[in-house]
Amino acid sequence: MIFYASVFAAVAVSIASLLTLYRLLIGPHVTDRILALDTLTINAIALIMLAGIFWETTTFFEAAMLFAMVGFVATVAFCKYIVRGNVME
Repeated sequence: MIFYASVFAAVAVSIASLLTLYRLLIGPHVTDRILALDTLTINAIALIMLAGIFWETTTFFEAAMLFAMVGFVATVAFCKYIVRGNVME
């Protein structure tokens, strides 16, 4: 039963990633692209978590946590660059 749920969730997240990738490439504004990049990060974290559940290992959970922290910092840096023109003060 867990196999079917994992496959269904992976397909759903993959479809969401493809739609978000479309927004990243076509987005009319820079803010749309930044939000799409952040959403792609969340989708990648979901896929990493699903892989950890599917293969029943905890290593993937630690990788997902590191990916989440890097994604958050990258999103903040992009937004700060858009608002101020530089990242470092």
